[in-house]
Amino acid sequence: MIRTGLTMLAMMGILCGCENMSSGQKGAVAGGALGTGIGMVAGGSFGQVVGAGLIGGAVGYVGGSALGR
Repeated sequence: MIRTGLTMLAMMGILCGCENMSSGQKGAVAGGALGTGIGMVAGGSFGQVVGAGLIGGAVGYVGGSALGR
């Protein structure tokens, strides 16, 4: 119950904090979060989780920039 509440609070903060961001920046935030989450669920080590977040952020930025044009 507490975990769900904290997750919802974090999501609200991320969504409200993206108001003045470009499409590329929003894509980077979403991609980084997805990459990190997937790495954590897969049971990767700390380095693998960070790497997945960085790769997800880069791909999200490129995708968001392409959609923003």
